[in-house]
Amino acid sequence: MAQQHNLGFPRIGDQRQLKFALENFWQGQSDEAALQSTAQQIRQHNWQLQQHLQQVPVGDFSFYDQVLDMSVTLGNLPARVAQLNGTELDNYFRIARGRSAADSHCGCVAAAEMTKWFDTNYHYIVPEVTADSQFELNPQRLLQQLKQARRQGISAKPVIIGPLTYLALAKSKDGSEPLNLLPRLLPVYSQLLEQLADGGAEWVQVDEPILVTDLDSQWKNAFEQAYHTLKSNRPQLLLTTYFGKLEDNLQLACNLPVAGLHLDVASDQSELNKVLDWLPVHKVLSLGVINGRNIWKADIHAILDWLEPVAERLAERLWLAPSCSLLHVPVDLDSEVALDSEIRNWLAFAKQKLQELDLICQAINLGRDGLDASQQAQLAANRAALQSRRASPRVTNPAVQQAVAAITPQLGQRQSAYAQRVLQQQQTLTLPLYPTTTIGSFPQTSEIRQFRRRFRQGELSAAAYQSYMQQEIEFCIREQEALGLDVLVHGEPERNDMVEYFGEQLDGYAFSRFGWVQSYGSRCVKPPILFGDISRPQPMTVGWAQYAQSLTAKPVKGMLTGPVTILNWSFVRDDQPLQTSCEQLALAIREEVQDLEAAGIQIIQIDEAALREGLPLRRSEWQTYLDWAVNSFRICANGVSDRTQIHTHMCYSEFNDIIRAIAAMDADVITIETSRSDMELLQAFEDFEYPNEIGPGVYDIHSPNIPGQQQIVTLMEKAARRIPAQRLWVNPDCGLKTRQWPEVTPALQAMVAAARQLRQQAAHSAPARQNGAEAVSV
Repeated sequence: MAQQHNLGFPRIGDQRQLKFALENFWQGQSDEAALQSTAQQIRQHNWQLQQHLQQVPVGDFSFYDQVLDMSVTLGNLPARVAQLNGTELDNYFRIARGRSAADSHCGCVAAAEMTKWFDTNYHYIVPEVTADSQFELNPQRLLQQLKQARRQGISAKPVIIGPLTYLALAKSKDGSEPLNLLPRLLPVYSQLLEQLADGGAEWVQVDEPILVTDLDSQWKNAFEQAYHTLKSNRPQLLLTTYFGKLEDNLQLACNLPVAGLHLDVASDQSELNKVLDWLPVHKVLSLGVINGRNIWKADIHAILDWLEPVAERLAERLWLAPSCSLLHVPVDLDSEVALDSEIRNWLAFAKQKLQELDLICQAINLGRDGLDASQQAQLAANRAALQSRRASPRVTNPAVQQAVAAITPQLGQRQSAYAQRVLQQQQTLTLPLYPTTTIGSFPQTSEIRQFRRRFRQGELSAAAYQSYMQQEIEFCIREQEALGLDVLVHGEPERNDMVEYFGEQLDGYAFSRFGWVQSYGSRCVKPPILFGDISRPQPMTVGWAQYAQSLTAKPVKGMLTGPVTILNWSFVRDDQPLQTSCEQLALAIREEVQDLEAAGIQIIQIDEAALREGLPLRRSEWQTYLDWAVNSFRICANGVSDRTQIHTHMCYSEFNDIIRAIAAMDADVITIETSRSDMELLQAFEDFEYPNEIGPGVYDIHSPNIPGQQQIVTLMEKAARRIPAQRLWVNPDCGLKTRQWPEVTPALQAMVAAARQLRQQAAHSAPARQNGAEAVSV
């Protein structure tokens, strides 16, 4: 009999209870006991939803991030935090965000670096190590959750991040090689496994997703060393991989001395026959048959067609699961009563995916003909839903498909090279040295959210809503003028999310009300659902940008989200290539860019925050992705005159290895995160001369800490060693919507003061930069 299990469940709660509990705790409105109580309620509810499984994940719940949890479990805390007073939870949040509730009136410490979890939109807190790093087991979080689950009658399977993946994700602070720490780390893992066994765990899920990436011989040998060391521990280990194929690591994974192996085969079963041949006969094979990263219903009949022969061969050695943790999908489709019924019938969220998994497992164990009437009806309904989606005329738009087919290389070309057009832009904009700007959004106050909610619910007229939003835009413009910023933004009060806002105005998208997914910590996003061909019925941002520009003589940026980011931050179609969907989006955004220019907007920012996270996990596939991703950006951005300045923004990813592709985007100005990494990202410019202008983010907006003037000056001086000052901008590292005005105002004051100091320093060391016919006044 095949068993069914799960790799992880969404931890935010079906109504985002964790988000609100965290934010109340951080703001001092509740205590740790209340936070822990909410966490326990969420875990208990999640376990109840999964109690039919033979193995239920425990330890997948986190207050902020599972990688940070593993750092705490291993006793690997940065020295700047470990030496502070406060509770363990205080130090946990200090690493995550620079501050805990105990630090409400001060900037505590620098938060740890944050970046994307493989090729997903989830962020993790990067472990910090040095050659002298020591590890000391702190298992209480896991042991407590294991005890709670067992007390609830749950067949608990603790989930931990494996030692090799942990070290691969870690960043050395002194230039040493993290892998050298493996001999020091393995005894702590052994202690952890023994204590989990003492706590009643028969199986432990050890996540090693780096096995789907390129590994050299040193890392492969380290896998052998690590798991031959850990095999002496009592719990049976389920080595878990996901997000792709193992390729040249497949035989290594099959032969490691573990009791079971999990593979992601939801979208590709090409490695399955090799696994069946290579996996020793005493090992369990867990197959991720349900896509854990997207929201479309599984084709259960198609899965059973290839799975039934596998089940006959493996018998009780077969386990079935989603492809990866369900962290990446919303909790429950049952709440979406307002969603278009046809589209809703095509979807499955986390709860429904486990129901699909149960039906597949029952069909394997009983045979399709052995299912009862209710199960037969579910199987028939699944087939009908898939047929409905394939046949729906709402999915296909011939005009859009013709437009994509007509794309030519000329659509991606500016009229002139950067060196020529920058002269026209300088003459038009007359900006000073080290021009200051922000990334786009300003604080989304509770009042703004309330007005937007009332408008959506029909309690406000369109005219009243527009009037209120214009008041907010005027407030943002006046605040920026008072601060002395050089290039302004309208503040985006009308936008719920940088992707959802655009999706709502494009044909081919659908939207949930409660389809929240955790991005990091308390930050949740509600990805739009891309179900059909994409087109733009009417302008989306022009009116707001035009109004903002009418309020000031300073340039106001038009703010757009780029096609690659809209794609990567949506639940995308699985019935056509990503490139095709991206090109459809590029054509729609191109129309918006041209309309903004026609409306008198001289600077247009097209955010591509997700360019890096869409990069395939195997380097051999990078260039294909980068070719169509960069070309899609160029298609949307380059239908303007040389006088119009195009900006783009990227955040919280490792960009050094794709810097040439970023340069190929040919944006006039790029703004990029560098504050948490202390300008580390600018190391790429030591070997590569970036040709255009760049704004390295000097203010970490994901922390409530307020930067000082000298701190910003120091960061910009580091940047100026690699990039000429004439091509540097000063800006935060991301939008400010999640911050509060009492944090934002002093931070931007420091940023503007730092820019003025830098100009004064430049004036004493070199002639002031000429912008058009005017000299810069410093």
